[in-house]
Amino acid sequence: MSIENKVEKEIQQTDNEKKEDILQNFDRFKNYLGDQVSKGEKLGLGEESLAKGAEKVGDYLSKNEDPRNREEKLLQELWKVGDKDQRHQLAHLLVRLAQTTN
Repeated sequence: MSIENKVEKEIQQTDNEKKEDILQNFDRFKNYLGDQVSKGEKLGLGEESLAKGAEKVGDYLSKNEDPRNREEKLLQELWKVGDKDQRHQLAHLLVRLAQTTN
């Protein structure tokens, strides 16, 4: 199973209450993302694989979730106006941001 499929499966299995808790404020979102990146690194995933996973999360959030704060709104707007390559670079930046939270 590819990293993208694993990420998509986890997103679908996350209940609404947990999603709301994660997305309630930006620091919680960063901490959650940091935990996920840390888990991926422990499994031996490199930055490219982690960024692909972050892209899946970004795509899902952009299409299915309303931003809960200004930071999430900005990320959603950047995601929407970016082309595929720009979203991929933003995913890399999100991975690096998450790595600084650990």
